[in-house]
Amino acid sequence: MTIKNNMKVVSFLPAATKMIYDMGLQDYLYGVTFECPKEAAEQPKIVRCILEGKNYSSIEIDRIFSASKAQGKSLYWVDDALLESIAPDVVFTQDICEVCNIDTVCTETAVMKLTKQPTLVPLSPNNLEDVFECAVTIARALGKEEVAFSYLAGLQQKTDQILDRLRANKSPLKRVMLMEWIEPIYNCGHWIPFQIAAAGGVDMLSNPAGDSIVTPWEKILKYNPEVLVIAPCGFDQKRSLEEMPLLTSKPGWDHLAAVKNNQVYIADFDMFTQPSIGTLVEGIEALACMFHPEIFKADKNIADKFINYARLVRSPQSV
Repeated sequence: MTIKNNMKVVSFLPAATKMIYDMGLQDYLYGVTFECPKEAAEQPKIVRCILEGKNYSSIEIDRIFSASKAQGKSLYWVDDALLESIAPDVVFTQDICEVCNIDTVCTETAVMKLTKQPTLVPLSPNNLEDVFECAVTIARALGKEEVAFSYLAGLQQKTDQILDRLRANKSPLKRVMLMEWIEPIYNCGHWIPFQIAAAGGVDMLSNPAGDSIVTPWEKILKYNPEVLVIAPCGFDQKRSLEEMPLLTSKPGWDHLAAVKNNQVYIADFDMFTQPSIGTLVEGIEALACMFHPEIFKADKNIADKFINYARLVRSPQSV
């Protein structure tokens, strides 16, 4: 692809938007989705969602998505007039999740209507290494590949330091479960099991490099995780806490090792189900603090991104 100084980029993927800003390439950006990070607050919003601004419960969101999928409809829509006025050269999109973001098929439908046809660049990582590669793909599409390598080197150094400390302390792997959804309960998939491993844990209920799936409560009781991390996709801590009675009322909740040991954590979703490599590395740092609090302490960048649920229950006024 010929690189032009006045190249216009549109991101239909919040993670791509985040990495564009992290790499200092935001001058190329002309439009984003309603879900894109705060750095892009002033950018035109091209993609919208029928769930936008609504406070549906986990159960309601699951039902809406299931019904939409059964009818062959998308949860998302594109402002065609705005996209036409921008006339982008490149559009970043994804094929990982039809709930989290608009997918490539919907994007292609919108792009087909444009007078000027942009280059579609789908970013569909399956594991953590793939997410690293996505940063290179983004920068390469803008003719700035060297910027990505510098960006990734700093992030790799952070994960290496975590691994070195785990080895130095001979820290045992913690038996972990990370929930991507509360009702119904979904395990974690794709890159998240790799994050867990990099932080000194193992999630035997997860689906590495694959989709998350509904996981029966009885299976979780039998597995009996030492550490339970609750980070539903799209939910911050406050939103997740509203749903906690759905878990704490389940039979056997109080018998889980994680509950007995006060190692149940509520975490912001964007460290896990928002696959910007910078936020995923923050997630690894946060997980290391959750799994091994005796050797890892949260710095100011992640201290507010997760909370120990037992501490919250004891002292709700402190949060």
